[in-house]
Amino acid sequence: MAANHFSYEIILVDDGSKDNSWKVIEELKLKNTNISAIKFRRNYGKSAALNVGFAAAQGDVVITMDADLQDSPDEIPELYDRIVNKGADLVSGWKQKRYDPLTKTIPTKLFNGVTRSMSGIYNLHDFNCGLKAYKKDVVKNIEVYGEMHRYIPVIAKWAGFTNIQEQVVQHYPRKYGTTKFGPGRFVKGFL
Repeated sequence: MAANHFSYEIILVDDGSKDNSWKVIEELKLKNTNISAIKFRRNYGKSAALNVGFAAAQGDVVITMDADLQDSPDEIPELYDRIVNKGADLVSGWKQKRYDPLTKTIPTKLFNGVTRSMSGIYNLHDFNCGLKAYKKDVVKNIEVYGEMHRYIPVIAKWAGFTNIQEQVVQHYPRKYGTTKFGPGRFVKGFL
């Protein structure tokens, strides 16, 4: 971030992890004063984690990414540029080439196709990619709950933010944690 001359804050949200995530976060905070952290006592889910992060965010551009490092922070400058210089309200990453098992990629394609058709947001291929950039106004005017984090571009559109763009991003094999995705989550995403 400093190499790109960005002023920045990093807000890490520990969604009730049972591993040593909080210890790692506290060590990172000691090394970088731009890092702040929020710790949940138990797992409340991704939507709750995003909501508290959105509430805490102070910057004009907000970038979200998951902690499993399947997305790279190296993508941030291009996402930022689309918000600041290309007028986007929201930019969603598109993992065009995925490193996931078929049990995840096939339901994901189905989910994205149905969501694209029902929402009218035809330019997005990957609604659920965790790597996204937002104008501050977007995150301050939407609320996600339950499994609704999968529909953030749709919620933003309903809130009047219509310049929704997509950026192809690299997808890497999972480094940390295990996926919580499964048939039950796929169905919940539509309910």
